[in-house]
Amino acid sequence: MADVLESTVLEVNRSAIGETRLVTDQLGELADGSVRFEIERFSITANTTTYAEFGDMLDYWSFWPSGHEVFGRVPAMGWAKVIESTHPGVQVGGRYYGWFPMAQYIDVVVGTTRTGLRDDSPNRAAHAAVYRAFDRTDLDPLHPAQAGVAAADLDEAEDRHALLRGLFVTGYLADGFFQANSYYGADHTVVLSASSKTAIGYAACASTHDGLRVVGVTSPGNVDAVEALGYYDSVVTYDDVASAVPEGSAVVIDMAGNGPVVVALHDALGDRIGYSMVIGRTHHDAPPAQPTSGPTPELFFAPTAMDAMRDSGLDADAFAAAMPGALAEFVAGSSAWMSVDRRNGAVAAAGTWSDVLTGAVPPSIGRIASLHP
Repeated sequence: MADVLESTVLEVNRSAIGETRLVTDQLGELADGSVRFEIERFSITANTTTYAEFGDMLDYWSFWPSGHEVFGRVPAMGWAKVIESTHPGVQVGGRYYGWFPMAQYIDVVVGTTRTGLRDDSPNRAAHAAVYRAFDRTDLDPLHPAQAGVAAADLDEAEDRHALLRGLFVTGYLADGFFQANSYYGADHTVVLSASSKTAIGYAACASTHDGLRVVGVTSPGNVDAVEALGYYDSVVTYDDVASAVPEGSAVVIDMAGNGPVVVALHDALGDRIGYSMVIGRTHHDAPPAQPTSGPTPELFFAPTAMDAMRDSGLDADAFAAAMPGALAEFVAGSSAWMSVDRRNGAVAAAGTWSDVLTGAVPPSIGRIASLHP
C-alpha cells in the first residue's frame, strides 16, 4: 500500500463565510494522468473572499469540491510545485501559478498546454480556460522573471504577483470593456471600494485616459491612502457619495456591494449614469443594491469579457498584447503603496481569512498565507 500523505485544508462555511474550519485530507496513491502539488503559498484578498460571496452564483465551490454540504473550499491565487506525477508529460519539480485550494497539498488530473497544465477534473470542465490553467513559471509570459526581475528579488515579486495579478487583470479588462463602449459617453468613472486592490488596478488603467476623471469612494480612514496612490482625481467617503459627480456623466464600477451606497449614488446621478458595473462585494454584510434610478447594475464576469469586447469592435489582439507590460509596471509600482505580510501555518492562514473579510488588513498591506509551518 502506498504511503499516505496528510494535507491540512482550510474550509469556509458556504452560507456564513466568516466561519472556517481546518480539516485533514488523506492523499494515497496518485491516480494515472495526475500530479500532486505542494501548495507553497497563496494570496488572500478581498477578491478571494468575493469568490466565497459569489460561490453559488458563479460555481466557484466546484473548483475544489469538499464533499461537504456546509463547508466548501475557496480558490486562491498562488504558487505550487509538482512533487509527484503519473502523467507522462509532466516532470516532478515544476513550479506553477494558478487557482489552488487553501491547502498544503492537492492531487489533480491534468492535461498539458502551451504554458503549463490544465485541470481536467470533471467538476471543472465547464469553467473558462483561465480558471483551469496552471502556468509553469518558465513558460508563463506574465511571470515576474519575464519582466526582468532578478533572481534575488523573485520571492517578493512572486508574492506581489500573487496578490495583484488576477486583480489587475480584472481591472484591466473592466477598463477595456468601458473603452470598447467609449465609456458610454461618460466623463467620470466612480469607483466604489477605491482602496481594494482590484479597484486600484482598474484606477491605474482608467487614469491614463484623457478627459476622464477617476473618482474614488472609500471609508474615512482610507481617504489619505487612496489619495496618495495618485490614480484618483478626487476621493469622497461613502456617506458623501452623492457629491461624487457634481456635474457631467459617469459610469459606476462597484467593488463594495454596499446596497445603500449604490442606491444613494444612483439617486443622485440618475440618468447621468451611463453604465453601472458590479465586480466585487468587499462590504459583505451590507444589503444588496436595489436602485430605482439610473441603469440596473450589471455583474462583470472577467473570463467572458473579451468576447463582449470583440463584439464591440475592440482590437482584442492589441489589447491582450499590451497587458503583460501594464501588469509588470503595476506590480513593480506597488512597492510604493503596499508591503507584503506573510503568514505561515494553518491557524495563521485561518486568521488571515478572518482579518481580510472583516477589513482588518489595511490597503497598504497584502497578505500571503501558507498552510505549511
